Amino acid sequence: MTTTNLICWNCGRELPDVPLPVGRGEECPECVAAVRACRMCRFYDPNVSNDCREPMADVVADKERANTCDYYSPASAGKERDEGEAGEARAKLEALFGSSAERKSSLADEAASFGESGQSEADRSRRKLEEAFGKKDE
Repeated sequence: MTTTNLICWNCGRELPDVPLPVGRGEECPECVAAVRACRMCRFYDPNVSNDCREPMADVVADKERANTCDYYSPASAGKERDEGEAGEARAKLEALFGSSAERKSSLADEAASFGESGQSEADRSRRKLEEAFGKKDE
């Protein structure tokens, strides 16, 4: 029996010494997520039909629960789910616009300031510019 190091699809914890082939009862010791689940399979891809790149695999309704798919093959430990063009694009968008948590925080701050003064940041800035340079006649 061989072993390999995997990364849990749910919590990101390293799963040392998981025996291969992965049994249906294997779970992450941290979050108790199933290891033999579609989300841990190298064929799992939410961007394709049935979330699986293996065309012969049976449809599995719950991708996060243990199953007995004959095509299950655990994704390697070093492989990130965001690899490839999609991951690169996501990284570029986050670099440009910030992470979704940062955007939510920024929107919450702007909403709070809008509620306090009755004006958004953009409206206050426009008003300051008009005061400094005069209002542009349209």
